[in-house]
Amino acid sequence: MIRVVLPQHLRTLARVGEEVEVRVEGPATQRSVLDALEASYPVLRGTIRAHVTHRRRPFVRFFACEQDLSHEPPDAPLPEPVARGAEPLLVVGAMAGG
Repeated sequence: MIRVVLPQHLRTLARVGEEVEVRVEGPATQRSVLDALEASYPVLRGTIRAHVTHRRRPFVRFFACEQDLSHEPPDAPLPEPVARGAEPLLVVGAMAGG
């Protein structure tokens, strides 16, 4: 099971706690985790990545094991602690302003 921590607004939308668990078939990648997350919580489709292109939304970032994974390719393997469920994948809403 892969652990995913969602930002507050997505937790409210999906009606879940701070952390959810999803089962991923095959290698744990951003794409496979987000596919599993959207399959388990259809209300999240289009909130983390675009509906058609499946690209990460501009103000959404991914972190794991103290690393920013936001610009990693979607099919790159996630860090081993995330893949085995020891560490969560963090989905973070980026802040902007001036």
